[in-house]
Order: sequence, then C-alpha cells, then structure tokens
Amino acid sequence: MYKLEQVKYDDQVILTTEQLAEFYETNVDNIKQNFSRNQNKFVEGKHYYLLKGTQLKEFKSQVTNCYLPINKFASQLYLWTKRGASRHAKMLGTDRAWDVYDELEENYFNLKTQQRLPQSPTEMLKLVVDSTLETAGKVKALSNRMDEFEQNALLDSGEYNRLATEINAEVNYYISSHHLELNQKQRSQLYKDINRGIHEVTGVSTRTQLRKKDWDIVHKYLRQWSPSAATLVMIDTLSDEAKGQERLF
Repeated sequence: MYKLEQVKYDDQVILTTEQLAEFYETNVDNIKQNFSRNQNKFVEGKHYYLLKGTQLKEFKSQVTNCYLPINKFASQLYLWTKRGASRHAKMLGTDRAWDVYDELEENYFNLKTQQRLPQSPTEMLKLVVDSTLETAGKVKALSNRMDEFEQNALLDSGEYNRLATEINAEVNYYISSHHLELNQKQRSQLYKDINRGIHEVTGVSTRTQLRKKDWDIVHKYLRQWSPSAATLVMIDTLSDEAKGQERLF
C-alpha cells in the first residue's frame, strides 16, 4: 500500500498534508490544527516546506507531482519531511498513526534503492546532460586508451625502412658536407654514433624496439645530429691505421 514513488523537494522526500491525513486515517483539518497549535515545534526546511507563488506553481507543474492530491486552487502548500511526518504521528498518538509511520519510514522515506524520476523539465534536461557527459567521458577515456595503445605500438616495416633511409641520408650528408673520404670502418663509426644517440633519446636498446611515439623525437634528433668528439677521434685513429697498413705493403 505504501510502495509509493518518492517525491522530493529541495532534495528531501516529502508528503502532502492530504497524504498524511489519508495515511494516518484522520482529516486534513486535524493535521492543520495540530500544526497550528504546535507550530513552535516545527522548523521550516527541517520538518516542512511552505510553497507559495512561483515555487508552488513550479512544484505543481512537475511531471510526477500532477498525480499528488493537491488542491489546484490552493494559494499555498505544506510539504512534510520525514521528521515532520514523525511529529504529526506523535501528536495524533494513535496506534494507527505510528504503524503507518513505521511503514512510511521503511518503504518510502528510507528506500535507498528506489529510482526517482525527473521532477521537472529542468531536471529532465540535467539528466540528459549528465548522461551525455558521462557518455562523452567514457568515449574520451576509450579514445585515450586507443591513442596510448597506438603510440606504444612498434614501428611498422614501412616506417622502419623510412627511418633507415633517413639515417643513411644524414650520415652521407655529414660526409659530403665535410668533404670526407672514409673507409668502411670509419663510416661504421658514424652509424654507431647516430644509432647510439637514438637509443639515448628514446631509451631503447635497439632500433627494432622503437615505438610510434618515439618517431617525433628521433626526427628531431636526426635534424640536430653531428658526431661526438670521441667518434671523430676514432675515425682519425682508423685513418692513421689505414695509412700505416698502406705503408707496410
């Protein structure tokens, strides 16, 4: 009997005076008289809400509230909270009132799992917006995970071959721009140098471990690459060794 759909005002579950009178098996005037005689025991916002004017009009217009027992000509409306309903049960003092209040407390006021429908066009809009934002958040999170997965993927064969071509181009450009004549061992020192730098800036041990997210930093490095002093000394040393070998023959 008391499996009612929760109605809220100001985020509190409420009942109308007509509902209290019906549930407690008394009349509306009796509820009103009890309140009038003991008004100092009730606190507005805690035990009840008094709606007038625009607030009353908006409350009456709410979708769920159109089924509440509300006098459409009333200029004001009292809404009773759980505490307010309890005060009225005490004032009536009948077994019926207390039995009904216990049922209301268990099946209406404290029904945590009961879903509350939107109470107004504004709440409906908020529900739609919240749902949209939640969906957008999930899509964004999924997109971020997909991006992360893609960025952590290893370079494909085409990208790997392209990188090898660019490394060759950088080494050849350095040799030609410095008018160097190098043997194979000397050239290999330049490749070791450039590859060592790639490993350092990306944190990988071999080029085959490069990921798509490393692409930009590798290209930035290649544009600024020049052999280290140690590499240049090694190249000179190898040049001397080659000349020495030539003199031995």
